[in-house]
Amino acid sequence: MKLVVQVRLLPTPEQSAALEATLHACNEAASWVSEVAFERGEFKNFPLRKHTYDSVKSRWGLGAQAAQHVIKKTCDAYTTLKANLKAGNLGRPGSTRYRRAAEKPVVFRPQGAQPYDDRMLSWQIPGRTVSIWTTGGRVKSVAFTASAEQLSTLALYRKGESDLLERDGMWFLNATCEVPEAPLNTDPVDFLGIDLGIVNIATTSDGEILAGRELNRIRIRERGLRAKLQRKNTPSAKRRRKKRRRKEARRAKDINHKIAKHVVAEAERTGCGIALEDLTGIRERVRLRKPQRATHASWSFHQLGQFIAYKARRAGVPVVHVDPAYTSRTCAECGHIDKANRVSQAWFACRSCGFVDHADRNSSRNIRARAWELWRRGAQSTAPAPPRTPRGGTGRKPSITASDARCASPAL
Repeated sequence: MKLVVQVRLLPTPEQSAALEATLHACNEAASWVSEVAFERGEFKNFPLRKHTYDSVKSRWGLGAQAAQHVIKKTCDAYTTLKANLKAGNLGRPGSTRYRRAAEKPVVFRPQGAQPYDDRMLSWQIPGRTVSIWTTGGRVKSVAFTASAEQLSTLALYRKGESDLLERDGMWFLNATCEVPEAPLNTDPVDFLGIDLGIVNIATTSDGEILAGRELNRIRIRERGLRAKLQRKNTPSAKRRRKKRRRKEARRAKDINHKIAKHVVAEAERTGCGIALEDLTGIRERVRLRKPQRATHASWSFHQLGQFIAYKARRAGVPVVHVDPAYTSRTCAECGHIDKANRVSQAWFACRSCGFVDHADRNSSRNIRARAWELWRRGAQSTAPAPPRTPRGGTGRKPSITASDARCASPAL
């Protein structure tokens, strides 16, 4: 599997100036290539080179490899834009956001990342330095810092391109590494159900609750401080706001990494798979009061799910995504579904059998049961699933289908 190892460069002022000039030239050239591609309607790499390659080299002083990477970067940007438009990530066709993205060329930021291959960048990992191409010539002995684990991964598995980028005055290299995966556990003894939430970031079916009080306090404090600095609006307030703009996101990312590492380690230790909810589109499905919108918008469930998925893949732990419909209203003991079962945010009390449990723990048990049924039915499925008959209405499907089960099992 491919992983990205990010190392921080420690250039001298002269080296930093050369890197900055290179990034600005490459991104300015990419914006020009984007205009040409948009005017001609040509978004494929090799045809676009015929119209732009020579001009990019002569006007911006780029080398052959850098010019090719600039053109390829532009084509990749349009491929991503097309996929986002098709998936509805930029609004419905005809909406203001959709038209703003589709009706003008892609523009690249001056500090946007620039790809480098092994002809333009060489690593001296024992000495913790790199030699990198710039528009002013080859810059050698650029120091970088990395942990022992990062150095080991770079030395053993680095393969492919690396991206140079600048963020808040700091320089980074994102190196692509192909890391071997552990053999997939195709016969898990059970599944570890994970209920994702805002108050409790993750609750496992084993009863462990990973609370989000600390992260929520950080979000509230940072939100209040941003509002205070924005009202102040002095030069020093602007500098402070700019300095802190990524602090909340970094903290949330660090917590999600720790939770994902813990969950995957527990599943690997017990020989279980991991069951997650498929929460795609939840932001569009729910309507909230204004005080709740900021909290819901900052809920990083997708990032946590991605971290769990890639760490599980590396460890050989199977991951199954299940339909989350009614998991919070269904009794894990008797299966009774009732909206009144959820008596509060924290507690669940079944109106049929009287079962009482923590609400998130009850949901995680339902998620585990659905994943186990999904996996079992998928492992036994050998015939193609019958075509689905269309139903009226826009509600989500209420049950697990055979085709879903077969897709969940990598053995088939």
